[in-house]
Amino acid sequence: MFRVMTIAAVIAFSTATFAGNATQSTTAVNKTEEKVNATGSDYRTIEFMTIDGAKTNLNAFKGKVVLVVNVASKCGFTPQYKGLEELYKKYKDRGVVVIGFPANNFGGQEPGTNEEIKMFCTGNYGVNFPMMAKISVRGDDIHPLYAYLTQKSPLPGEIQWNFNKFLLDQSGNVIARWPSKVEPMSTEITGKIEELLKGAKAKS
Repeated sequence: MFRVMTIAAVIAFSTATFAGNATQSTTAVNKTEEKVNATGSDYRTIEFMTIDGAKTNLNAFKGKVVLVVNVASKCGFTPQYKGLEELYKKYKDRGVVVIGFPANNFGGQEPGTNEEIKMFCTGNYGVNFPMMAKISVRGDDIHPLYAYLTQKSPLPGEIQWNFNKFLLDQSGNVIARWPSKVEPMSTEITGKIEELLKGAKAKS
């Protein structure tokens, strides 16, 4: 009798634990979905902060080709800051902007404050392209902009590591995406940028 009761208790405990985990998982999904839905009809109006504390959104860059990158200061890909700045310098006068979003989602590789991040970027890589305040790019606390980019954009998929890249055209449409290993000055990225610039010039 005792053995039967023990087995029954284990089964009951396991069932309750599974149900609890399922509830937690569902709650996490619902929270993320809420953030996606909170973007409203136009994700370009989602507010985020610059690294200096000013409010802005993607509409501030309307008419430009935009490369959105989640960055970190202590990552194996951190030297890509150099390539991102090179890309920005090469194309900024032709209507291209790089936007860096610091995030501490991967291995604690962006632990600093916004002030520390800014000092690191400018001091070590001479970064002049727009840097935003630190956000989360995945998980329960994902920023609404990244909730859109990774779930509702034409190129969805969870951010896997630092220095993932999204390319937006002059109207703010997501038209390309690359993983961390693709260098900023690679022909994959510069070729797509040139294509967008030439397309805009032809229309004008």
